[in-house]
Amino acid sequence: MAAWPPSVNSEKLMHIEYAKVSALGDRSDNQDRAAVIVAEHAALMLVFDGMGGHSDGARAAETGLKIVQDMFMESTLPLFDPQGFLYMALSRAHDEVVRLGIEVAVDFRPRATCAICLVQEGGAFWAHIGDSRIYQLRDGRVLSRSRDHSHVEVLIQEGAISEEEALNHPMRNFVECCIGGDAAVPDMSITSKKILQRGDVLLACTDGLWSGLTDAEVAQITHANDENLTEVLKNLSLRALKANAPYSDNTTGTVLRWLDN
Repeated sequence: MAAWPPSVNSEKLMHIEYAKVSALGDRSDNQDRAAVIVAEHAALMLVFDGMGGHSDGARAAETGLKIVQDMFMESTLPLFDPQGFLYMALSRAHDEVVRLGIEVAVDFRPRATCAICLVQEGGAFWAHIGDSRIYQLRDGRVLSRSRDHSHVEVLIQEGAISEEEALNHPMRNFVECCIGGDAAVPDMSITSKKILQRGDVLLACTDGLWSGLTDAEVAQITHANDENLTEVLKNLSLRALKANAPYSDNTTGTVLRWLDN
């Protein structure tokens, strides 16, 4: 776990704790990539999930993360246009991943899903493509979460199946958009500002983590206020791995606890 800032004397700085965990699961290699980048006036949580059915999924995830991370670190913070930044960063990440597979048949090009959470000025802005997720958790419940770009999510929104039925649906792994592959910019969801309260927890994770857990299980991490945040996230990851065994995916998450009033 890391905490920022090292002292709490300045009211101008964010007061947060954050952590990152990534586990191999029952796979031969880890195609997930994740990072938490913290500056004085903003923080960025990133998860990229290389799509295992396509060649160089790990390269796609690594490239996408680096593009967004570099753009953030080169920006003036706090960002003047957070939503514009998220759109431009993901668009550029997509373009770079497309270039990786320009000489490859379209069905075999590198691809990845992703979820990004920008925290600044007392709030959070989310962006995601595919089925990597972001949660805002408060007082033991899911206050809100991103909605996957997936076939089963469409069925849920249409009322055709329930959240519980989606967990075992035969098309639960069918993702409708991602970075990489086709040149056209994929659909992406970008939120308006979500106000944070002291104790709120933000979780950005790949489907290897959330697919093994109910929303209630995910939300339990808000009760661990006095525990090491890395251990809390590690334990959540272990629960997902156990639930999905013996076919567990790479299981990756980044978590941030908001400590300001």
